[in-house]
Amino acid sequence: MSKKDALTEQAQAMLVQKHQLNSAQNHLGLVDGVLQNLQVTQSQRRKQLELMLFEAQTLVERNQVIFEVDDDDAVLVESSYVVQENIVSVATPLPSLDFIDMNGNSGWSGYLDKVTAYAQRQRIEFGHDPFRDLMSASQRIALEKRIRDEFSYKGAHCDKYDYMIAGTCGLIGGLVDVLFVGLPGKGALTHFTDDMTDKAVQKFASWNGWQGPNKDSDPVTSAIGFLERQYKVNYDHRHGGDVSGLFKMSTRNHHIKSLAHSPDLVGLFFSILDQFISTAHFIDGGRIISVNTDTFELKGSNLVAKLFCGFMNWLGHLFSDVAGSSGAKTRGAGIPIPFYSLLQFINVGEFGQHRQTFATIAVQVFEKGYDLRHGLAMAIPVMLSEMLTRVMWIVKQRFYHEKEWAQCIPSSTNPELQRMLLVAHGTLCVVDGADAAIRSGGDMIQFMLRSNLIAWARFGTLALKELNSWYQDGRLDIKAVDTYLDGEYERLAASV
Repeated sequence: MSKKDALTEQAQAMLVQKHQLNSAQNHLGLVDGVLQNLQVTQSQRRKQLELMLFEAQTLVERNQVIFEVDDDDAVLVESSYVVQENIVSVATPLPSLDFIDMNGNSGWSGYLDKVTAYAQRQRIEFGHDPFRDLMSASQRIALEKRIRDEFSYKGAHCDKYDYMIAGTCGLIGGLVDVLFVGLPGKGALTHFTDDMTDKAVQKFASWNGWQGPNKDSDPVTSAIGFLERQYKVNYDHRHGGDVSGLFKMSTRNHHIKSLAHSPDLVGLFFSILDQFISTAHFIDGGRIISVNTDTFELKGSNLVAKLFCGFMNWLGHLFSDVAGSSGAKTRGAGIPIPFYSLLQFINVGEFGQHRQTFATIAVQVFEKGYDLRHGLAMAIPVMLSEMLTRVMWIVKQRFYHEKEWAQCIPSSTNPELQRMLLVAHGTLCVVDGADAAIRSGGDMIQFMLRSNLIAWARFGTLALKELNSWYQDGRLDIKAVDTYLDGEYERLAASV
């Protein structure tokens, strides 16, 4: 049974319970009316009785009736008058109250059957939306008003200070990007992320049993070598000779050409697939190439265990490659930025003196160090702009607009905050793009090397949200309403 059907059954049961409650209340009203009538009748009878007693006493005194009691306690009346009145009480019987008899052993399904039978006896009709029938007209109006106020798409109403704050935050992030990121492997932030990556690789290796480097050996190289031996996979081809010369590939670009080396959902999918069916998938010239490998068998006695083993192999192998290979003498080729490998499908355009496609340019940019480590460095100014904008928005809401702290939470649904983030990241991208254009001298590879792909991706997602807000301005957010109503229905059903 679906969740919707279960909620509908609960709503129908609640409608029957509501009908029973109303019927019981009406019955209590009838009982109260009968009791009041009985009290009135009783009062009338008491007055009649008092009147009869008074008349009897008057007759006794007027006729001088003497009551004598003999030895046998017999009452002798010399003269008496008898007044008799027939009192007839007419009462309308109360109607019987219908109910659902539960013996405690029927269960939910049995209760629903009795609910259906009760509804048929009482001619209760279940509408298309039984939960709507549970509410009164005023409750429905209040709910509809709340939905319009809280779940409608609203446009941003930023003032000049919002734009000034957002632009300043974006400018700060842009300056940090220009001054401290720079080219891969040369900027201060890239050196920092390289060092953090090396430490992360050593830490991960130690979790897997690495005892540390041998005497006079490099610890990073030792940790990488340990992980390479620990997490062997069947798709780790290093050059074109390993794939029978089907396409050109070298140790500098095999991580970007191999789909399973991508640290994202695409990489995870192809890694699991390759490990299960003993293949390797690569991208070259905008197309996917599948290569058969030696038989590779995952450990595990069942499917779930094999999937977990495949996931750990993928993760461990990524850690062995993220800081370069164990045989690299320089910085080495790491793994690509998430989803960067998909740029190879854009096999169009003619750039540079050799008229190379965009896919080829993307591979050459990766070969020059534009990998995940550099991506982490590029993410720092993006995060800085994001955090500065959000913090300044909170400060402005609290001290300029004088709102309560609970109303100053930076929600992703706030249109003014979204507009400020768009302006901030747009400013960051303008600074980044201008710097890349000036320093590259028109060379496409240098332009991409100096561009902050993370900043442009974040700006793109915010721009899409802003376009959607403009288009949906004033319309109802059906998804948000459904989520809210589902939660309210479940809360209402749980309270029964």
